[in-house]
Amino acid sequence: MNKIAERLRKFALSFPETAESHPWGETAIKVRGKTFLFMRADDALLSLSVKLPASREFALDRDFTEPTHYGLGSKGWVSGKFEGKARGKNKPPVALLETWIEESYRAIAPKRILAKLVENT
Repeated sequence: MNKIAERLRKFALSFPETAESHPWGETAIKVRGKTFLFMRADDALLSLSVKLPASREFALDRDFTEPTHYGLGSKGWVSGKFEGKARGKNKPPVALLETWIEESYRAIAPKRILAKLVENT
């Protein structure tokens, strides 16, 4: 799962004005000090949490997701968890997760920073 986590980490850090920290043994990717991705990974586990204001209900229909704990689920945060080897049914849908990471970034980033995304495309 580490290779997939590293791909998702690099994707999240590719957005303007992002930074990484490691609270509670997790990776937190932030924009202007506000977290848009929490992630934990090792050889047998990948878990992540993102804010999904537009696709939350769709995301929660997946068997690997649940509302994020600590009261964040009621604010649009969704957590996904993958255990075991990254193959077959346990293989994370990386393209979908990247879409969710981008949605979370757009939900958290200030409008001025989002304007940079339009300028760069």
